[in-house]
Amino acid sequence: MRSYRQLFRTPEFTPFFLSYTAFNAALTIGGLSLATMVYRATDSPLLSALSMFGPQLAQLLGATFLLSGADRLRPRATLTWENLAFAALTAVLALRGLPIWAVFVVVLAQGLIASLGGGVTGGLLNEILPKDGFVLGRSVFNMASGLMQVLGFAMGGALLAFLSPRTCLLLAAALYTVAALGNRLGLTDRPPRTKGRLSVSATWSTNAFLWSSRPRRLTYLGLWIPNGLVVGCDSLYVSYAPEAAGALFASGALGMFVGDVVVGRFVGPAVRARLATALLLLLATPYLIFALRPEVPVAAVAVFLSNVGFAASLVQQERLMSLTPDDMAGHALGLRSSGMLAMQGVAAGVAGTVAQLTSPATGMTVMASASVVVTVGLAVAGQREERRPGVRGDGEAGAVGVL
Repeated sequence: MRSYRQLFRTPEFTPFFLSYTAFNAALTIGGLSLATMVYRATDSPLLSALSMFGPQLAQLLGATFLLSGADRLRPRATLTWENLAFAALTAVLALRGLPIWAVFVVVLAQGLIASLGGGVTGGLLNEILPKDGFVLGRSVFNMASGLMQVLGFAMGGALLAFLSPRTCLLLAAALYTVAALGNRLGLTDRPPRTKGRLSVSATWSTNAFLWSSRPRRLTYLGLWIPNGLVVGCDSLYVSYAPEAAGALFASGALGMFVGDVVVGRFVGPAVRARLATALLLLLATPYLIFALRPEVPVAAVAVFLSNVGFAASLVQQERLMSLTPDDMAGHALGLRSSGMLAMQGVAAGVAGTVAQLTSPATGMTVMASASVVVTVGLAVAGQREERRPGVRGDGEAGAVGVL
């Protein structure tokens, strides 16, 4: 499947896409509003970064205790209740007088819920689309996320100029409710992909199986670490340019959109499989210019170029699906999402700490440099895996390829 027309003619894809778009718009507006509110209240780059990206830290707990539900729960009901829970919790964040510690309790709860929702979303997309349509469909979802970030951060920045952060949080809660309605009315009530109940033991056993394969391990590490370190850079936009953070977020989202369009639509499978390392290096290297503390226009160009590299995840997710049994697709993609988002939360904390001790520009430079080092290390490990005796170049290690 190489045509957007074919993609949107696939039953259930369009309502699923629209609901996902509304959810991401809410996530964007709500995240920027919360980070702005916390920064105004505390004047702390660390707390501002953690308020926006802290929910990702809770993904570690979700991946440990909840992820078996990605294939064992009914997708429509799970996504609908996830959206409604996000709406309620975002409304709580808008309450006046809410102490900072309570803000982070709510943020933790959102992260736990999201850890399950990411796996359900990925598994349902893999189920709705034919095998040859997964990369194109995933790229369109990424494009929707990127476009909603462009519009959401731009709209959020504009709204914050006229409205309070609390009012913007209530608007985000309303969008989450719209996403819930879209999932409830637009999706078929499909049965779970795997029998059994959500349980900690099932989560652990499936995680252990997925992690037992060295090619899958390398793929997961490539999905989690370089990406997460660069998001640590993103978490410092508010403290780097408090009055222009929306413009930097929007530039990055536009770059992500462009990368997903080009790689997902116009690059064939044979070429695409060789692009992961180059895209991951592109993701990190433009941020090295922040060592010079550039003005906002130059910084926005660097952010745009960097975020084109997020298209590496399309290549890596395709590889992951080729290494994973179909009845574990939701769990595998949920582990991908949880690990990636957890790493983003950890990186936001590290970046915020470095920025607190030095400056936001230094924090960005340090995180970008670390991402380059990790990418090169994983590429070398992938090449060694391919050269192992008895491993064919087109076999399992070949699926790892050169990250």
